[in-house]
Amino acid sequence: MKKEFFINNREKLSELLEDNSVTVMFQEDAPYKSADYKYSFVQNRNFYYMTGFPREKAIFLMSKIAGKVFQALFIERFDPVKARWVGPRLSIEEAREFTGFENIFYLDEFEEQFQKMPNENATELTLYLDLERQEYGIRRTKSQVFAEEILKIYPYYRVKNCFPYIANLRLIKTEEEISLVRKAIEITKEGLYNMWAHIKPGMMEYELEAYFDYSLKKNGVKFTAFNTIVGSGHNGTVLHYEENNCMIEDNTLVLTDLGAQYQLYNGDITRTVPASGKFTKRQREVYEAVLEAQKAIEAFVKPGIMWNDVNEYAKKQLAEACKKLGLIKEDEELTKYYFHTFGHPLGLDTHDVGSYDVPLTKGMILTNEPGLYIPEENIGIRIEDDLLLTEDGCENLSKDIIKEADDIERFITEHQGV
Repeated sequence: MKKEFFINNREKLSELLEDNSVTVMFQEDAPYKSADYKYSFVQNRNFYYMTGFPREKAIFLMSKIAGKVFQALFIERFDPVKARWVGPRLSIEEAREFTGFENIFYLDEFEEQFQKMPNENATELTLYLDLERQEYGIRRTKSQVFAEEILKIYPYYRVKNCFPYIANLRLIKTEEEISLVRKAIEITKEGLYNMWAHIKPGMMEYELEAYFDYSLKKNGVKFTAFNTIVGSGHNGTVLHYEENNCMIEDNTLVLTDLGAQYQLYNGDITRTVPASGKFTKRQREVYEAVLEAQKAIEAFVKPGIMWNDVNEYAKKQLAEACKKLGLIKEDEELTKYYFHTFGHPLGLDTHDVGSYDVPLTKGMILTNEPGLYIPEENIGIRIEDDLLLTEDGCENLSKDIIKEADDIERFITEHQGV
């Protein structure tokens, strides 16, 4: 991503925030997993979106006083001993190339710079912090701790959450972002086809998953978008089944919900296929019903309508399908076999940020993933594509990944035994 992208994001954010305000965002270090062993570092997506800085331990500071905006990035100093253990940190010059910041300091200079924020005769200043994870009850973040400490020293600060502003900016994708999602989907497609080329009854779910992982790494992609779901038989009726540790039995369906992460942007695709290469009569009936509903939802999606409008439309389509399949008699019974929403925003996060209470807008990317889950028949079917909102409808970014029952059967049978 070019540094101009991040410069523009900071400018957009500064325009949304109140005058006489200070914004502070933190990029923390990876937490410890056990003893002295850490989890792999994962970038805070909001911090990345605002700065473009690719490493851990950094701070973003922005003030807006009397309409004048000041921005600064704080990074680690070079430590020759630490560099021998974990590699060197980015220099100020290198960080400037990634981020476009003119003002870059070291972390140990942050307190001095923060104290320079205007406080003469101050009666009230707004302190914006990214308090995203506070909503999920996760451990206290650096932002929360910082807020408590600052208010003790500077009581005239009024803390506000800048997360909603950033989330709504992230909801509308630029052309550069869209191209990265397209690439993630393209790599996801190749990995999915590699799985289908090797699928057969008797293999373990995690064996099938390995073909996806191999294909991603062969394409220069280190991470999946999320924990890959490979649910065979009854496991396919569990929405977020992640164990992937059962044997794939003959005449069962295999539901795969997966995605590649390309330069931090994600694809999210679900396909459900027969392990043996052929759908049974009942499996095909249910599959065709889900596929028909998914196509109807795609045709319904357009700018101006609300998320809930699409959800209600999806439920209507699936309720009618369940009646035809002999599963229910009344619409209210649908939750026995369908119990999630039609989709979610997609971008830097797989379940991307942004309000669900705004109309669908050109530039949004969202998933379309209806499903039916019939535990008593060991049938779980979900079909998921990624849609880009256009001027008057949507573009299916994953339309090239086959999903017609005949095409799936043909692909698998042509590759089995090869």
